[in-house]
Amino acid sequence: MTVTTHGPGRVRSDDELKTLVEQASAQLSEATARELVSWAGEVFGSRLAVACSMAADTVLPHLVSQAVPGVDVLFLDTGYHFAETYGTRDALADVIQARIVNVTPRQSVAEQDAEHGPRLHDVDPGRCCHLRKVDPIDAELTGYEAWVTGIRREDNALRADAALIEWDARHQMVKINPIAAWSFDDVVDYAHTNGVPINVLLTAGYPSIGCEPCTRAVSPEEDPRAGRWAGLAKTECGLHL
Repeated sequence: MTVTTHGPGRVRSDDELKTLVEQASAQLSEATARELVSWAGEVFGSRLAVACSMAADTVLPHLVSQAVPGVDVLFLDTGYHFAETYGTRDALADVIQARIVNVTPRQSVAEQDAEHGPRLHDVDPGRCCHLRKVDPIDAELTGYEAWVTGIRREDNALRADAALIEWDARHQMVKINPIAAWSFDDVVDYAHTNGVPINVLLTAGYPSIGCEPCTRAVSPEEDPRAGRWAGLAKTECGLHL
């Protein structure tokens, strides 16, 4: 299996993109999510991609596709997702004007098992995330100038200061977080109002959904992300670090 880049490629230099971030950060500091995605569509067009995990963040590609019909929606198909996650992806494709791109790792699960041993996610979850998430998305993002993420400040302490528009030094591109200030209730309200499917696991004790082997249900009194890599110090897969 190989990772292919679906984006049209970059035409602006890093310095030009950084200047855009500086200007937009000042001009759009109080912008609504719709205003942000409208700006992003006007500035980047087809060189804009949306990242979606097919959890509650399905509202994001719906929102962006209103301003940028046909936008590329990047879904990391790790090979370890819940059946409900794949079902959400398929349901979303029916209600948005966008192209869902399945971003796949270089190796299938079977090929990874053969090289690194079975259940790498139990032995070295950081390495597994790197191979099945970080490497593939890093390669895919080289075809775009900006990406839109579903990061929300209430997710955890690491995301508490997320800006609406920022320079992604790791990927050398613009990063836009239009729903950073939204609460979970805001997300659910948007989904219900606009008929956007969200992952049914969200109402079954899974407020944060990742790969099936590394995600468990949580009780109401637990942190929403306590079910991700439970029992480990790990709290992020590495996509936003």
